[in-house]
Amino acid sequence: MSVAGAEPLLRVRQLCVSFMVRAQGRAVRLRALQNLSFELHAGEALAVIGESGSGKSTLARALLRLNTVESGEVRFRGIDLLRLRGAALRSMRRHLQMIFQDGPSALDPRMQIGAILAEPLQVFRPELAPEARRAAAAAMLERVGLSPQHLGRYPHEFSGGQAQRIGIARALIAEPALIVCDEPLSALDVSIKAQIAALLKSAQKQLNLALLFIAHDLPAVRALCDRVLVLYLGRIMEIAPSESLFTAPRHPYTRALLLAVPVPDPRLARARRVAPLPGEMPSALDPPSGCVFRTRCIYAIARCAQEVPELRAVGASLVACHRAEEI
Repeated sequence: MSVAGAEPLLRVRQLCVSFMVRAQGRAVRLRALQNLSFELHAGEALAVIGESGSGKSTLARALLRLNTVESGEVRFRGIDLLRLRGAALRSMRRHLQMIFQDGPSALDPRMQIGAILAEPLQVFRPELAPEARRAAAAAMLERVGLSPQHLGRYPHEFSGGQAQRIGIARALIAEPALIVCDEPLSALDVSIKAQIAALLKSAQKQLNLALLFIAHDLPAVRALCDRVLVLYLGRIMEIAPSESLFTAPRHPYTRALLLAVPVPDPRLARARRVAPLPGEMPSALDPPSGCVFRTRCIYAIARCAQEVPELRAVGASLVACHRAEEI
């Protein structure tokens, strides 16, 4: 949980990411992220939600320097990550780890689990002897609910949930301050999903970890995260404390996402009578002018086509909507 007045662990300012792609036989620029600004504190879990194509995974990779950033600033503990090169960047990666969506695919099938877990220690703590690395790997397996006897096994011998536990162990063993979780629950069964979410929450609290949690599973976001950032077509629509966002969303897009969550009670589902979000997300190659959500928004007015709304405080939220107070 963030502490009022504390210096953020991660501070992002005006982050822009674009790619050159081919469309209709010519090279054009696709603007994947536009002017993103937010902060993340030590011990805080910040969710990033939005439809597929919103830019969630692009954001994750940009923060970890896995994508080329066009412009902006990403400061981790006051250091601008975008300016780091060579050994300085490699050293910083110890503090910034990632958990991937598909646990089994994220593990090298040719390596035993012991070698997979020891590899980050070889890179970031080369002074450790092989016996010390193996002991650390065994202890980390126990921490994530597996047995040290699994060190000699290969990834194909594990279920999807077990593989995701190994992925979490690999991220934790480097003793990072921030872990980016790119939809770590989406490929799991419901019961396993709850176990992995509980494991992440426990590790976050015990180690004072910051989590950037990318997800489509909104009930999991509400249970796991302190704040939520809503992305649409590469722009931030809303940032708010989790409970405030789920009980009093300020942006029309946030409201549409929450109303799309299935209700288990058929009677309540019928009573909601919610129309689906109209249309499809426009192409990032040709985004709408002004507010990028306006072409699907029932509250859109002429101003929405002319001015890009700035993030501003409305209630407990920061929201990019000209009509947030009315909604």
